[in-house]
Amino acid sequence: MKRIILSSFLFLFIISTALYAQAGIYTVRSGDSMWKIAVKHEIGLSELAKANPQIKNLALIYPGQNITIPNIDSIKELETEVIRLVNIERSKRGLQTLQQDWELSRVARYKSQDMIDKGYFAHTSPTYGSPFKMIESFGIKFSAAAENIAQGQKTPQEVLNSWMNSPGHRNNILSQSFYQIGVGAAKDSKGNITWTQMFIKPL
Repeated sequence: MKRIILSSFLFLFIISTALYAQAGIYTVRSGDSMWKIAVKHEIGLSELAKANPQIKNLALIYPGQNITIPNIDSIKELETEVIRLVNIERSKRGLQTLQQDWELSRVARYKSQDMIDKGYFAHTSPTYGSPFKMIESFGIKFSAAAENIAQGQKTPQEVLNSWMNSPGHRNNILSQSFYQIGVGAAKDSKGNITWTQMFIKPL
């Protein structure tokens, strides 16, 4: 069953302040840190730590040490294609294209996985709260944000079509309020995909 939910949650305010494929191996070089390695591979530090339980202190790594890098390339390809399709729709209308933010995509991916794990389909997560609270909890600062979610569409084109055929979702996709986008996809045990789009105007 395919589902989408309207993000009437367009939120503007000013603030003062998975499933992994076969893992790869990265060999630590001089000057590396776990954070630098995580950023290099566009994956969260927590995922990197989980994949390397042998490292008890993340601040202590040394040149020549092998680090396991979780491989989520197939998921990232789906996410990147959704973003490409979004920017095609925006370009058709003379709108500025949105910049892909890998950290925001990571948050969106967590949201999709959370909906699968907790068996819900809604903007407000029992784990993370509202989309805005969730984005903030990952250290991303913004003055405007919105979220679109969908479930059951098999391809990036199919989910983009679903969103574009819904006025509220289309408004988020074509909004001039946002400059950055993150898309997160997650598959359940049967291969069904849950999709999350997050849009922000960074501070």
